[in-house]
Amino acid sequence: MPDQTQKDRLAKAQQIASNPVAYKVCEGCDSIVGCDVVICPNCHGYRFDGDPTRVIDQALELGAREQRSVTVDDMS
Repeated sequence: MPDQTQKDRLAKAQQIASNPVAYKVCEGCDSIVGCDVVICPNCHGYRFDGDPTRVIDQALELGAREQRSVTVDDMS
């Protein structure tokens, strides 16, 4: 049975997948960021894929597994 953190990740993935035009995928680290972001807060990349299908696929993939990447919150 998934723990609360995993449930939260899945809920966030579903939120993103239900409104993919509000997000984009960083081509540097595959993180999902808001559509207004210019530089990825995780890897400082600046190339993004805003295709809604790509955003949905990435959200569902990230929501279905444990977090593997280091985020800004992990650094503080």
